[in-house]
Amino acid sequence: MQVNRSETVGAGFLAQGDIGLDRMMKSAASGLSRLNVRRFARDEDGHIVIFTTVMLTLMLMLAGVGVDIINFETMRTKQQQTLDRATLAAASLTQELDAEEVVRDYFAKADMADHLRSVSFERSFNASTVRAEAEKEVTPIFMNLYDLHNSTKLVARGRSTAEQRINNIEIMLVLDVSGSMQGTKLTNLKSAASEFVDTVLDQDVENRVSIGIVPYNGQVNLPQYMQNLFTSVDDHGVSNVNCFDLPSTTYSSLTLSRTTGMPVTAHADTFSSTNTGGYIAPTHANAVVNEGNRWCPPSTVNVIRAPTNNRTQLKAHINNLTAIGATSINAGMKWGMALLDPAANSLYTGFVSAGQTPAFFGNRPFAYGDREAMKIIVLMTDGEHFAEERVNAGFRAGNAPIWRGNSDTLFSVFHASRVNNSSSSNLCNSRPFYVPHLNAWHSRPWNGTAPNSSTCYSPSASHSGVTQQTWPQIWSSVRMSWVAQQLYVRAIGGSQSATMNSLRTQTAITTMDNQLQQICSQSRTRNVLVYGIAFEAPSNGRTQIERCASSPAHYFNAQGLEIRTAFRAIATNITQLKLTQ
Repeated sequence: MQVNRSETVGAGFLAQGDIGLDRMMKSAASGLSRLNVRRFARDEDGHIVIFTTVMLTLMLMLAGVGVDIINFETMRTKQQQTLDRATLAAASLTQELDAEEVVRDYFAKADMADHLRSVSFERSFNASTVRAEAEKEVTPIFMNLYDLHNSTKLVARGRSTAEQRINNIEIMLVLDVSGSMQGTKLTNLKSAASEFVDTVLDQDVENRVSIGIVPYNGQVNLPQYMQNLFTSVDDHGVSNVNCFDLPSTTYSSLTLSRTTGMPVTAHADTFSSTNTGGYIAPTHANAVVNEGNRWCPPSTVNVIRAPTNNRTQLKAHINNLTAIGATSINAGMKWGMALLDPAANSLYTGFVSAGQTPAFFGNRPFAYGDREAMKIIVLMTDGEHFAEERVNAGFRAGNAPIWRGNSDTLFSVFHASRVNNSSSSNLCNSRPFYVPHLNAWHSRPWNGTAPNSSTCYSPSASHSGVTQQTWPQIWSSVRMSWVAQQLYVRAIGGSQSATMNSLRTQTAITTMDNQLQQICSQSRTRNVLVYGIAFEAPSNGRTQIERCASSPAHYFNAQGLEIRTAFRAIATNITQLKLTQ
């Protein structure tokens, strides 16, 4: 049909041929509608392009901002890490440099010197605190591309606080009181050590710090109550002479056994010499004991002071020290460490019971490795090892084969080799008693009478007019060299040196050096801080102390009043490092 054809073909026109107006209008409306759909389709393609462009731009903006943020955070992290490392290093009380210089040096090496804004620090006995702040303003690259009128700034701020502090501290002062310390040396030591006690305890308001004192010379003397806590062997019973001849095996560990028998050091002058010729009386100047040459001089002041925090008692103990005797650094160090060893806890119970150590220290010594505790030795000497001498077993205690006249105090000695055992009827024909002042052999002790003929020669017989001597009685009146020469060499021959070697043993200096280093090495292995002070000491003394110290920074070579500087430095180094912020 024509109409239908016209509707289809003539769509979009206002009028056409024989079609009416109304039909034309409807046909035109229909054509416009179809035209707008096609045009909208063409317009939608443009919107998608724009939308895609906008989204890509936004994504690029976000990526750029992300790069800015990553760069900023990397810089901020590095800044904070530098702050932490710097304050930790500066807060260490072993740090000899100025705290602010240390922090600035760390930032300079990190190429961030312009970041640092402030550094402050405080120091006390057991605490060192360093605070630092840093700030850096950063101009981002991408953020500012999208806002040309306003410049964006990012600011990295950081702060760090490091504190060096310890809660429980155990200190042993191991101090040389040998004869060479007499005079100004001892005066300077007393002043320095007393100041050390004050400095350490001034900051201790919670009873966290204990200090013990081990004075040493040729030996280490114990107060009687402390000796009673050990198992003594061959105790001579001389008042205020309570040293032990420590067996060499004790240097293989830091512990001292309370049950193993410890020989008490004989109260003998094993060092002084005498003549090697004819007779001299036991009262002769070359026969009587030289008190300064006893290895354990009697003393109530040169004794171990059990750990306490009573500064009055500690300072009084220090100021009462006297200088006498030889030098055995190894013994001093051994006793110092033995009183820090955890196995000494039962000893501390005894110290508390004796009223020498406060009850709140009764749980000490703490275990090695306890993170809340620190063990410290301050080892000081002005000398070097002197070959130690000790009386051999069999000559320290008990009866000696020696008699002394009750009226004239002259000696005679029994020698079993002179007994005539060929016939029981001839027993009293033996002359086994040597009388040195006569240089003659007798059948019984000088000025003594035998109870009967069958026992006239016996050293165990009860002879009247004379008194059999104990070894402690002999060593209380004459030196060992006199005994060796007058009672043995002149009687049965041999050399004085060989006879002396049968009566006593010498410990070589090299052995003593090795024993010292053995204890020092074990101490360092267990993280015990060892500070060494060589106070006007000779070469080998300096070498031994330096080797014993925990590190070169823990060693001090002091002259004169420098010993006070050494003790001051140590007092400000006794702490533990930790980061607090």
